[in-house]
Amino acid sequence: MTLFEDLKWRGLIKDTAGDDLEDKLNQGGLTFYIGADPSADSLHIGQLPTFLVIERLRRGGHKPIILVGGATGRVGDPRGTKEREKSDIKVVENNFEKIKLQMKKLFGENTLVVNNYDWFKTYNFIDFLRDVGKYVNVSYMINKDLVKRQMESGISYAEFSYMLIQGYDFKYIHDHYGATLQFGGSDQWGNLTTGIELIRKLNDESVYAFSCPLTLDSTGKKIGKSEGNALWLDKNKTSSYELYQYLINFEDIMMENYLKVYTFLSKEEIENILEEHNKEPEKRLAQKTLAREVITFLHGASEYEQAVKISEALFSGDIRSLNSEQIEIAFKGLPSKKIEQEENIVDLLVNTEICKSKREAREFITNRSISVNGCIVDDLDYIIRKEDAIDKLYIVIRRGKKKYYIIKFI
Repeated sequence: MTLFEDLKWRGLIKDTAGDDLEDKLNQGGLTFYIGADPSADSLHIGQLPTFLVIERLRRGGHKPIILVGGATGRVGDPRGTKEREKSDIKVVENNFEKIKLQMKKLFGENTLVVNNYDWFKTYNFIDFLRDVGKYVNVSYMINKDLVKRQMESGISYAEFSYMLIQGYDFKYIHDHYGATLQFGGSDQWGNLTTGIELIRKLNDESVYAFSCPLTLDSTGKKIGKSEGNALWLDKNKTSSYELYQYLINFEDIMMENYLKVYTFLSKEEIENILEEHNKEPEKRLAQKTLAREVITFLHGASEYEQAVKISEALFSGDIRSLNSEQIEIAFKGLPSKKIEQEENIVDLLVNTEICKSKREAREFITNRSISVNGCIVDDLDYIIRKEDAIDKLYIVIRRGKKKYYIIKFI
């Protein structure tokens, strides 16, 4: 299967520009670029399929350039909904540095990451209008889908001009770095083609572009931070365990698509996995394979293995097999109550507000509804000791089937 055929089979190509794009992709040797939005200090899981195309093209013999929009991030692109909030300059600069490190980690230290603020910070506004604005027709701009949709709710001149800025980015990277291909999400298609038009008019040259469909869930909603369900690619923002839990809970109906766009598994491998999965879907083979491939690519095999260990320990109740670091990861966001010395179980349940009263605490204990570090406690005289804590730090108390509480010795 050629590179172009593989991208099409995976559903990673929606729109294309350039009659011989297929041949060029299959031959290798192109310098290409993709833009990253610095509105956050990390990419999120919804963006990953598009950015994995960088690696697919790189393996096909093409050279990547990643543009983090330090200039465009100050403006914001039309999203077809409402105007973006104005971004703080220092925040955008910090986000650029963080994303730059993330891109180099994922795609190699030699990956060129550029910031369009470097060439826009000294570009005179009048010169920009003369050099760029006069070559792009307003009717062309307002007929782009995102612009048309946002015109209904109102669009500022700043966001309307975003198309010109991104179009010029393509020309600048073409002129200075030799890029002849740009790709991005399908919502960026109008911006991609604007760059092609500028290069055609100003350089009398033909260049290429293609778009990737946005990654959607089973209801047709985008997987991404704008939908309020972001999981970040930075493990310090979203742990590998959190990512593992998210991925293994994907619906079966989406697994063929997700295995295609999130992994580098071959067509034959994916077909075999799906065949085995369908025999015993309750084992979630497809979801576990997806989690393994994604987490290993992002964070390494050891992070994946730790995520599995935490998940299996919590499922089986074998809390004691975890260390203090893994406890912190597993129960991230769950507030911990601190104690200084050993306490009777009844007193501790009340003092830490796990139970409202000693009477309630005794009822939970005698009904075998309290477990300490995975072991059921039914002794009203049981003493919580520091020596029994995980790494002499943590006691994990479960009340009922799902409510967890963390006690930390200080």
